[in-house]
Formats: sequence, C-alpha cells, structure tokens
Amino acid sequence: MRVTEESLHKAEFAGIARISKVPLSIAKGLAQAKITPQDLSNPVSFQLAFSRLYEALMKSLEKGEGETYVAEVKFVDSLGNEVTFAVDMGEEPPAFSSDTVRVRVIVEFYE
Repeated sequence: MRVTEESLHKAEFAGIARISKVPLSIAKGLAQAKITPQDLSNPVSFQLAFSRLYEALMKSLEKGEGETYVAEVKFVDSLGNEVTFAVDMGEEPPAFSSDTVRVRVIVEFYE
C-alpha cells in the first residue's frame, strides 16, 4: 500500500525474515487465538488460555484448507525492543534462494 500524502516522519529498520510453509488453517486459526498479559497472571488464567489455544489448533487442523508460505519478520526497534510479526507470502514459494532473508521495515507517519 502506498501513501500519497507527504510523510511527517519516517523510520527505517533492518531485520531478518524466516520463511516457512505452514498449513493455511493453522496460520489463520492461531492468529485468532490470542493470549493477553492477564492470561499469564495466575495458573488458572494460564490454563484457560492454553485450553483456548489448544482448541483453536485442533479446529484448524480439522479444516485442512491447504498450505501457505509465512515470513516471520524480526527487527529491533529504536528503543531496543525486538519486534516480531508475520507476513503471508501466498500459496506459491517465494523466489528466494534461502528460507532466511533480509528485510527492510519502513514506518511512515502522516495525517
């Protein structure tokens, strides 16, 4: 997506991405099963969160929708924190010679 308005501030980060082939149903199913900080506050909350995660995984395995390539992107932000997110690369294998590639993350702020 391209921003047509002029950026007020721009930041660039360099990182790496690891590309893996995953079942599509697992990629979508686990994205919907979220664990919050409150889920880690006590053993009962953790057990309930783990049950939700397990249930989402089992449901996604039952669907069997095919496979997709997902890139796990990692970089260090300007405060020194490691940031990790996923990018769906599609059903065809990306044209890279390795499953680990360099990435550039660009953040633009605009009104």
